[in-house]
Amino acid sequence: MSLEVEVLDAELAAGRDDVPQEADIARLVALAVATAGVYDGHVAIAFVDAERIAELNAEWRGKEGPTDVLSFPIDEADLDVVGPRELGDVVICPPHTENIREAIVHGALHLVGMDHEVDDGEMLAVQGEILSW
Repeated sequence: MSLEVEVLDAELAAGRDDVPQEADIARLVALAVATAGVYDGHVAIAFVDAERIAELNAEWRGKEGPTDVLSFPIDEADLDVVGPRELGDVVICPPHTENIREAIVHGALHLVGMDHEVDDGEMLAVQGEILSW
């Protein structure tokens, strides 16, 4: 088994000089999920416009307006899954994101259960370490 990373609508990030190639996106996701001992499954990284991420932000977080990145985990870590895991989706809005690489890692860490709002800085420390490699 292996980790499959699907990149959707990358053209929405065109024109930025900090957008990694698909192979680099897959590497960043692999590094992030490996911190939780996950080495296989499927992750989708989707680039969307401000209108779409604002809709998702309102629907799923109850917050108004666009944001930089949202994560939607699917297979929870304690779930018995037959076949490859569907780790979930990371949705990134390039116009509202300072650093695309950071958003990819941040979103992927959320997919494997990390949460910077409750972990006393652990997630952000792991994120910083991955980005320094």
